[in-house]
Formats: sequence, C-alpha cells, structure tokens
Amino acid sequence: MEIDRRALLKRAGLLAGTGALAGLTGCEPDRAARPGAATAASGWGAVRARFDLDPDRRHFAAFVLASHPRPVADAIQRHRDGLQADPDGYLEAHGRRLDRAARAAAAEYLGGDPDGLAFTRSTTDGLGLLYGGLRLRPGQEVLTTTHDFYATHEALRLRAQRTGATVRRVGLYDDPAGVSADGLVAAVRRGIGPRTRVLALTWVHSGTGVKLPLREITAAVGELNGVRDPGDRVLVCVDAVHALGVEPAAAPDLGCDFLVAGCHKWLFGPRGTGLVWGRDAAWDEVTGTVPSFDRRAIGAWIGGRTPDLQGAALFEPGGFHAFEHRWALAEAFGFHLELGKAAVAERTRALATRLKDGLAAIPAVRLVTPRAPELSAGIVCLDVGDLRPDAAAAALRRQGILASVTPYATPHLRLGPSIVTSEADVDAAVRAIHALA
Repeated sequence: MEIDRRALLKRAGLLAGTGALAGLTGCEPDRAARPGAATAASGWGAVRARFDLDPDRRHFAAFVLASHPRPVADAIQRHRDGLQADPDGYLEAHGRRLDRAARAAAAEYLGGDPDGLAFTRSTTDGLGLLYGGLRLRPGQEVLTTTHDFYATHEALRLRAQRTGATVRRVGLYDDPAGVSADGLVAAVRRGIGPRTRVLALTWVHSGTGVKLPLREITAAVGELNGVRDPGDRVLVCVDAVHALGVEPAAAPDLGCDFLVAGCHKWLFGPRGTGLVWGRDAAWDEVTGTVPSFDRRAIGAWIGGRTPDLQGAALFEPGGFHAFEHRWALAEAFGFHLELGKAAVAERTRALATRLKDGLAAIPAVRLVTPRAPELSAGIVCLDVGDLRPDAAAAALRRQGILASVTPYATPHLRLGPSIVTSEADVDAAVRAIHALA
C-alpha cells in the first residue's frame, strides 16, 4: 500500500526533507539560461564580484573550503529565515520540493538520474559510507594507491578492521611532474590482481596535482572485466572532490561505478554538503549504513516488514540535516550551469597553465604538478628551493596571497587558481614566489 510520506513521518514522530515533487518557484536554477552566458556577457571579474571574499587578498586556497557565491548565500539565508520562523511549518510546506530541486540540479550538472544520487555531508562521509557498505566476498580485495588521501586510506582501514577485508596499496608514479597517461594506465593494470574486487582511486591527487586519465583507466578495467564473472568484476570507485566543479565530463561517460565528492570546494557549494553518484547496476553492490528516511523504507518498517529497498535511496543517511545548506545545492549547481561547465573548466585550466608557466621560469622552483593540462586540473603543487612549504605559505599570506600546504608525509606548497582568481592574481603570486626563491 502506498503510504503518504508526510502522514507516515507524522505517525513516526519524525520529519525529513527527502522524497520530492517539483521545485519551489525561484528555488531551481534558470534552465533557459545559455551556458556560458554570464561569463560571455560580463566577464570573469563580474563572476568574482558575486562572492563576498576579501578584496585585499588573492584567493588560491578556495578549494580547501570555499566561499559561497551570492545566489547560494542568499538561498541559505532564505531557508534559514524560514526555518527560524517556523521550522516545522517550513519543512512541511517546502522540504520535499526543495530536496527534489537540489537533486534535479545535481543530476542536470552530473548527468544521469536524480534517483542515482545520494547526498552526504562531505567527501569523507561519502567515502566512509561507500567503502564501509560495498559487498565483498571472502578472498576478495580492495586495491587503492599510495597517492590517495587520508579519508580513503582510513575508510578502508576501518573496513578491514571491522570485517577482515584485504586492502592493498600500489604506487602509480615516482615523479609526478613526469607522469604520462600511458604510464598511469599501465600502473593501474599491473596493480589489479585476480582477487581485486574494488579499485579505489582519486581523480585529482591533492598531494601532487596529478589528474588521472580516468576514461582510459576505466576502459582498461573494462577490458579486464570482460573476462570476469559478474560477481568478480572490478568496481571502480572515484574520489572526485578536486574534479567536481572543474572537469566538465558527465559522470555516466567516465566509466566508473561510483563517484564521490564534497560540494564545498571547487563547486563553491554550501559547506557541509557532498554526494555519491552511482551507476544503476552498481548500487546493487552496496548496502546502507545509516538508516534511510526514504518513505518506502520507513513504510516497510511501520508495516512490520524489513526494508528491502536498494540503491541510492537506502544508501543515503536519513535524519535531520542542515537543510538550509542542502537545499541551497540547487543554486550551487545552477550557478555553475549558468556559467557553463566548459567555460569554468577552460578558465581554471588557463589560469593553472599561466601559473605553471610562470613558476617553471623560476630556477629555484620545482614544479611537482604536471604541466600538461590533460594530466592536471586546478591544483598546482611546488617546492621553493629549500624553504619549508609551511614557511612559504606563511610568507605568502603576509603578502595577502592565500595558499596552502599539502597534508601528506611529503608536503608541498599548493595553490589553486579558480573562478575567484584573476590573471593579475596569478602574476602577483608568481612574483611573490620568485622573491621567496
């Protein structure tokens, strides 16, 4: 029997903002806007003006934790005001429709079905849920790389600690600046063994700036899967946090099974938001961890049945969330769609190339990130002579240039030009680093 979710949650003494119909007027992005129209009409300076960033600073660390563009900030405030005035009433009146609007915008941006998305609070949340919930048989292993971030390594360590799952790491390169697409693909192929069931990769390495040739890698994995039984095929799971908002490819075209990302970095989305996208068939290979608030799952429980719902709906954690931030994802994805995914990618690539070219001309600077745009994205990592990266970052900050340090055993200075930086910002950073060297 179909159960009305609002009545169901009332009976359960709960409310949630999931499920959905159509978006509220004014809450969904303008789908009629021509991609790239904003940038073509008014330039990137006007885009930068839509952020409330300190104008006396040059922002090269926005990818660590981003500022919200004004449409996102305004949406957050609008929803917050509504929840502050009448939390129960605002949630009842708008929650489902706002949630649906956010999913529709995310699906339009990523490509695919809104029902193939699960919202989370961050990349770390998504990785923990995904790697903790993947179905593994005894004897199967998870393969990852030495270049992945703490969140991947720790999520897999915790999975192994709980279940005895086997996790193995392989290196893909020794010299990040000298990588090649063929070499990276070959390294992945060599690493995959007969027991490998899951391949856990990061698309853009935050410690080096290397961007994996993801389509080529998934094509190679597809060849291996062609001679494997369905229950032994390698599932490709990708941390895409430093690609979401930079790389314009649609998720279904990448060839991966799952894609995980936070939305509060290059996408400049609401803080505390993230997502997991999965292929339809791949969702059958993962279980939920936190109880879902999907009406079908709760309805089964109320009816005395065990929820047997599969896919993103059961995977997505239920409960009360920072709804004003989650709902403002519609504006975050809409903002990028208005600018145009290809235009954002080209702008980021052009600024990163300008930065790398300038740094490469400084004798005392060692570029860590590949110069080729097909093997890098927005992150640019470097060493400045014998200067410690944290000292270099501090010296730049004193000059109003905001950089960061890679949080790895081998640290590097790291800058990320983006849609909130300009050519003048890049040139100023190059001059400042030249002076440090």
